[in-house]
Amino acid sequence: MRRNKKENTGRRAPRILRAASALGVAAFWIGVWWAASALVGNSLLLPSPYETLVRLAELAASSDLFLCAAASLLRVSVGIIAAVVAGILTAALCCALRAADRLVFPFMTVIKSTPVASFIILALVWLGTSVLPAFISFLMVYPLIFTNVRAGIRSVDPAHLRLCDVFGLSPAKRIRRIYIPTAYPYFVTSVKASLGLAWKAGIAAEVIAAPKYSIGAMLYQSKVYFETTDLFAWTLVIIIMSLLIELAFGKLIDVAASHRMKTRKGESEKSEA
Repeated sequence: MRRNKKENTGRRAPRILRAASALGVAAFWIGVWWAASALVGNSLLLPSPYETLVRLAELAASSDLFLCAAASLLRVSVGIIAAVVAGILTAALCCALRAADRLVFPFMTVIKSTPVASFIILALVWLGTSVLPAFISFLMVYPLIFTNVRAGIRSVDPAHLRLCDVFGLSPAKRIRRIYIPTAYPYFVTSVKASLGLAWKAGIAAEVIAAPKYSIGAMLYQSKVYFETTDLFAWTLVIIIMSLLIELAFGKLIDVAASHRMKTRKGESEKSEA
């Protein structure tokens, strides 16, 4: 019992230190922000953290903040989910067919090399304002998922595939036992790298397209009417939501990893029995 308590304490200590370090860094930069605001002395140019938090509380008291945040999150999430599905399927196709790989890989390179602003302006001509943020988020995530999953599939050890041939494993079992475990870390890395990118790109698309009920439209409105405090408050909303999205994905990955370990343990116990 004491040993378990010591182990739990040992596991919590690094987390507490990381949290304390993060709070210390945040407090330092808030202090810098406060000092800069006091030095400028004009809330139209640089509002203080207190003024920003007061305005954020006022926005939270109305329904606008939650409606805009939910709508923006929905648009970006649709783009991310579509990109994940399309990226995995395209990567699998390109690894199975060399001709498909020769056609698709240069296209991905072009997408990654093209500035986001160019895509936004072009997409405004093709798509409606409500679809644009999802489309831009899709374009930001799709090449990353494709490239990493493709690399993960190609990193499978040929010796493992020869063993599959020896034991006569079906394609479904090869995918489940060989390809998915090998490509999974590559997939997780690509999603982690693309979440923040997709969120920022989606909001940038909203600023230009200004769809109804969106954080981007509120940012643009704040800029037009020179409401700097509102601009900072909405920017704080974007940062908080970005952190929450990454935190939620991290928890989801932990749950998935725990489930995989339990599944493997159950399979090994069955095989031993």
